Parts: sequence; structure tokens; C-alpha cells
Amino acid sequence: MEKAAQVQVRRVYDPPRPDDGMRVLVDRIWPRGLSKERAHLDEWCKEVAPSTELRKWYGHEPDKYDEFARRYRTELEDPVRATAFAHLRDEASRRRLTLLTAAKRSDISEATVLADLLAKPER
Repeated sequence: MEKAAQVQVRRVYDPPRPDDGMRVLVDRIWPRGLSKERAHLDEWCKEVAPSTELRKWYGHEPDKYDEFARRYRTELEDPVRATAFAHLRDEASRRRLTLLTAAKRSDISEATVLADLLAKPER
């Protein structure tokens, strides 16, 4: 039986925690005002981020989240994004994974969409 992926979502501005495991930034744009040292990243996986067009359309408006998530899941079928997502799935199968975002509300971010997808068994 396949063990469930241990994936959590946090803001990149929050201090790291001992239980973070592998810390991966999933935003396309580097977080404003944050040094690479302070971010304590293991990886920056910008290839998995939503397109600029989708990100700008969404604007983190809560009422648009469901449609954003639907469109983003479709974008994840793009070969470059699919490869990046497969890499995250592989990492999540081996250890705890913390997906980081600079969004003010991480619960309506691309990181949450990714975490939900990674929590589901592979098809």
C-alpha cells in the first residue's frame, strides 16, 4: 500500500520549522523583500507555477479561487509543468514537503492546489 504524501503549505515569510522537511518555493516570482538566506529554501520550483496570465487574472480574489484552481490544474498538464509536478510528487513520496508561497493567503494559492493534488494517489 502506498503511503500518503506528507505535504503542507506555508508562507515563505514565516520562519522555518523543524518539521518542514524539504522546503520548496512554488511561486514564479521571487518574494519581495526576502533574502535567499532568510527563505531557507531547499529548492525554487518556479516551473510548476501558474502562467503569468492566469496569475494576473486571478489576483488572489477569493471568489475566483475555484475557477483559478480548475484552470491551474489544466495548466499542470503542460509538459514543463507536468515534469515539475512529477518531481514534487516524487519528493513528497520520500519525505515531508513544505510548499511555500508569498501569497498573503496561502489557503487560496497555487501551493494549496498543488498540495491537494499531491495528497491524492497517483493515477
